[in-house]
Amino acid sequence: MANLKYQDTSALAKIRAVVSDMDGVLWRGNKPMPRLTDFFAFLRRHTIRFILATNNATRTAAQYAAKLAEFGVQVSEAEILPSCDVVSDYLKTVAPPGTRVFVVGEAALAQSLQARGFVVSEDEAEFVVAGLDRQATYAKLARATRLIRNGAKFIGTNPDKTWPSETEITPGAGAVLAFLEAATDVKPFIVAKPEPVMFQQALARLGSRPEETVMIGDRLETDILGGQRAALKTILVLSGISTMADVERQDIHPDWTFHDIGDLMQVWQSVIG
Repeated sequence: MANLKYQDTSALAKIRAVVSDMDGVLWRGNKPMPRLTDFFAFLRRHTIRFILATNNATRTAAQYAAKLAEFGVQVSEAEILPSCDVVSDYLKTVAPPGTRVFVVGEAALAQSLQARGFVVSEDEAEFVVAGLDRQATYAKLARATRLIRNGAKFIGTNPDKTWPSETEITPGAGAVLAFLEAATDVKPFIVAKPEPVMFQQALARLGSRPEETVMIGDRLETDILGGQRAALKTILVLSGISTMADVERQDIHPDWTFHDIGDLMQVWQSVIG
């Protein structure tokens, strides 16, 4: 892919903050990307602030911090923004504590909602919050369908139709949302990438301006599109979902494209000097 070598990367020198995806960028499944520890050392050394913002709602911030620690990277929970926390913090702005929520998702999503005072209900609810649920049953999806049809507000953690494991591409949260949307004729309100809520929360944590912040991701239709909508610079890495053929075929064009974070770090270091 020699065409990657002819990008104008000089503007990387102006970047002071990073919003980075995790799945497909920092690892695939339980396999870390090459030079992962070097990448974080680079960011720390150059005082480049970062938030790790993932659409994946199946782990808490503490669990993601523990996973990174297993890979030799020390990151605080405040530097991690999973979509389970994005949706829970968003709900705090529109509903009081004690509001009942039906969850189509895994333990991390329910825990995040409960930690903010919401009641996870198995029957009646004012909200249905749905994300990736690898233990979903038809009965659970049927209950969610009934609640949405009866007026519960439908909120989706993220629209990712697929998810990259170590060896293959598997169904993601977007597949669950598509099932419920087809059954209810109701579109979910999405809080994570590419929609603005996650980016608003990430920039607030960073205390940075959009023009000095870059979004690093592996998926054009969520990471890159969302970063562009939020007026961030964007970097696509080809270590996850989107390919160079996708870049050439689609209308979503990142500011820069790199093979992986190791490739990015090497070029970024040469620009900073």
